[in-house]
Amino acid sequence: MAYTRAKIADLIDGKIDADTLHQMLSTPKDPERFATYVELLQERVPWDDRIILPLGPKLYIVQLKASKQWKVRCACGHDFCDWRENWKLHARVHIRDTPEKMEEIYPRLMAPTSSWQVLREYYCPECGTLHDVEAPTPWYPVIRDFEPDIDAFYRETLGIQIPERVEAA
Repeated sequence: MAYTRAKIADLIDGKIDADTLHQMLSTPKDPERFATYVELLQERVPWDDRIILPLGPKLYIVQLKASKQWKVRCACGHDFCDWRENWKLHARVHIRDTPEKMEEIYPRLMAPTSSWQVLREYYCPECGTLHDVEAPTPWYPVIRDFEPDIDAFYRETLGIQIPERVEAA
């Protein structure tokens, strides 16, 4: 089943009803959906470098127009790093590691014990968008959510040509 641009825009905006969302997630994807999705995202950002792969609601892997290099970029235009790096290592981080900091978001006595678990909040250093939150033990290293195999995704899943890429020196 193919979905209209309007329906995909509703999905992006969080305005889609639960039944349609369930149907969209549980049925095979129509071949045009990814292209339409990326097209809509591209229209919403203030820059014209090509979105290769969305990583989150306002976080993307993009192809720089001038150099053809791929970078991790926030919707505001801030480039974090090369797409193969963990962007979180280049983000502004707020760590909730005390009872007082935990009680800013949890009711008293319902927060995790900060000697057992902390919250790491990863923000764009330019616009302040919260891109991710981790809840590890205090000593655990920064988590890399996933390393996308973009070549396989484009070739095997989408069946389209992989965008040109120049590796950073």
